[in-house]
Amino acid sequence: MRQSGGGGSKRESSLGGEHIEGRHAVRELLLAGTRRTREVIFSGDLDAASILDDIMDLADEHRVTVRQVSRGRFDSMTRTEGAQGVLAMAEPLRPVDLSELLVDDTDGTRPFLLLLDGITDPGNLGAILRTAEGAGVTGVVLPRHRSARVTPTVAKAAAGAVEYLRMALVAGLPAAMATMRDAGVWMVGLDAGGDRVIHDLPVADEPVALVLGAEGPGLSRLVRSRCDTVASIPVTGVLDSLNVSAAAAVACFEIARRRS
Repeated sequence: MRQSGGGGSKRESSLGGEHIEGRHAVRELLLAGTRRTREVIFSGDLDAASILDDIMDLADEHRVTVRQVSRGRFDSMTRTEGAQGVLAMAEPLRPVDLSELLVDDTDGTRPFLLLLDGITDPGNLGAILRTAEGAGVTGVVLPRHRSARVTPTVAKAAAGAVEYLRMALVAGLPAAMATMRDAGVWMVGLDAGGDRVIHDLPVADEPVALVLGAEGPGLSRLVRSRCDTVASIPVTGVLDSLNVSAAAAVACFEIARRRS
């Protein structure tokens, strides 16, 4: 994999992901084996559980250092609520170049991309990434600015999805969308005030990108103007919109259903 080009600070060019907490996230880190795990740390007061045995076996298989520390020491090392008694330190996730997401996979799968416009809430980002992996999204595009990185909270909420998703960092979504259009990608914005209903999209197996805006502001003006169409999710309750991670789940799986 190539790291995204361009200058800027380490923060601007990094996805993060060095600090992983939670049993499922740590197990998937070790199972995927796509980056080096430096250390796995357990709290010393854990009850027996099969998933903990899996983590121990995988760490041994990959020759990863394992440490057990007191509960107080462990809690002082955690950065999330409910770390479930296990955390790992690993190499950071490496972004790919946008161009790698615009070609068919080796099995012939056409691009199914997710563009995230200003998603800064770590819990929402983690939930969206978990949904994306489950729905068969082939790549995620994040702007270098106005976007959360893969913090411990994101990684825990994603429950291991960050190990399997290809993610690109771009200087700005509008310019990236122009590149994607030139590559034949059809861009679908998601917004409560969309022109059509998500269930009426004529999606087949052509390259497609779902564009999600931040909760509250929604899609930025320039990003919205570069979408080929803007779709909405019909709601019939008193509330007129969904949380962005819930909306992402509905839209991702609707597009996945149509592509299949």
